[in-house]
Amino acid sequence: MIRTGRSSLAAAVRAWARGRAGAAAVSSAPTGPPAAPEPRREKLLLPALPRSPVLRACSVPVPPHRSPVQAWVESLWHHDDERRGLTDLHPDVFAVRPRLDILHMVAMWQKNFKRISYAKVKTRAEVRGGGRKPWRQKGSGRARHGSIRSPLWRGGGIAHGPRGPTSYYYMLPMKVRVLGLKVALTVKLMQDDLHIVDSLEIPTADPQYLVDLARYRHWGHSILIVDVNKMPENIGTAVAGLKTINLIPALGLNVHSMLKHETLVLTLDTVTFLEKKLLWHDTRYSALYPFSMPYSDFP
Repeated sequence: MIRTGRSSLAAAVRAWARGRAGAAAVSSAPTGPPAAPEPRREKLLLPALPRSPVLRACSVPVPPHRSPVQAWVESLWHHDDERRGLTDLHPDVFAVRPRLDILHMVAMWQKNFKRISYAKVKTRAEVRGGGRKPWRQKGSGRARHGSIRSPLWRGGGIAHGPRGPTSYYYMLPMKVRVLGLKVALTVKLMQDDLHIVDSLEIPTADPQYLVDLARYRHWGHSILIVDVNKMPENIGTAVAGLKTINLIPALGLNVHSMLKHETLVLTLDTVTFLEKKLLWHDTRYSALYPFSMPYSDFP
C-alpha cells in the first residue's frame, strides 16, 4: 500500500509538470498574424521663434524686488519709423519717486550758484560834496545836521544799499543733485515726453526735415537732443539753423535744460551712460573695512 501511494504521487507530479509546460507553450505561441512595423515618425520642424523685441537690457543689475521699465526705441531716419523695439530702463533712474521739492531746489541752485550781482550804490562818504556843516548846531531853530549828503537828505548817500559785486554761490550735496536728475528723467518719462532713438543719423542736413519730423510725432515746440558720442554732421548742420531744437552732450545734461524743453530725446548709448553714472553715486561711499569684522574697538 505504501509503495502504491508513492508511485501514484510521483505520477501525479509528472502529469502536473507536463501540463504546466504545455500551457506555457500555448501562451507563448502567436495568436494571430504578426503586427506591422510602426511607421517612422518624422520630426516636426517648429517655426523659429521671433527675435526678442527688447533691443537693450539694463547695463546695471536691477534689484530683485524691482522690475525695469520699458520704452519704445525710435529712429530719426523716417517719419513713420517710431517703433523699432523696446529698451529696458533702470527703475532707480527712470522710475523714482517724483520729488517736486528736489526739482525746485536743484533748479534754483542752477540759477543762482553762478550769479554775481554788480549792483552798487554810494554811501555818504562817496557822494560828492557835503564837506561842511550846513548850519550851526544851535540857535537856528532847525534840526541839527552835519552834512547835506546824509542819507536823510535828497541827493545824499544810501544807507544799507547793495555793495556789489555780490556772489550768490553755494553748493548742493552731490546726492541731491543726482536725485534731481533722476526725478527729472522720471517725470519726462511718465509724461510721455522722453523718447529713445537708436542713433542721431538723419538722411539730410535740411533743418525743415527735423521740423517736420517733430511736428509729425507731436514732440512739441522745444526739443532737447542728447548724445554721448560725437554728433553726426547732418544733424549738427540741421540744428544750427533752428532755435527750438538744441543739441548737448550727455555730460552737460542738467535739470534746468530738461525743464526748459518740452521734449527730451536720448540715444541708446546715452541711456547706458546715464544709468552707469547716476547709479554709481548710490554705492560710491563704502565702509572703512568689511562689516563682518568687529567694530568694538571704535572709541
